[in-house]
Amino acid sequence: MIIDKISNASLYYCLGPGIKSALTYLASQDFSQLQQGRYDIADGCYAIIQDYETVPKEEKRWEAHRKYIDVQYIASGNELIGHTDITKLSVVEAYNLEKDITWLEGKGDFASMTTGSFMILFPHDAHMPGVCHNNVNSVRKVVVKVSV
Repeated sequence: MIIDKISNASLYYCLGPGIKSALTYLASQDFSQLQQGRYDIADGCYAIIQDYETVPKEEKRWEAHRKYIDVQYIASGNELIGHTDITKLSVVEAYNLEKDITWLEGKGDFASMTTGSFMILFPHDAHMPGVCHNNVNSVRKVVVKVSV
């Protein structure tokens, strides 16, 4: 798991062409001008632009993916994103191959994510996005899926 600001994106290009394509895309777009939805980008990656309200962590679940690395970018707003190694959690719903998701429960750490920050989550990184700090907040997030 990596957390940084998009202004430092070039430091992570060495992680491979998919990560480079994802970070280059995130650094070059004006997401306030794009509609919600899916956008195909280079190297087998695609972006999902979404708008939502954060919720208390008691209303969220841990998730993990096998086929894709998530690059989660906060285009506007702020939220907490939980993160922990998948081995520290218990599976509550077995892996769904079609949706590329496993649902888990347990405890982990939370990072404060603000406008312009990103988090790279690898298959061993369980995560819980969309959690509010103290109050509900509107977030525009872009999740780039990078094929493993």
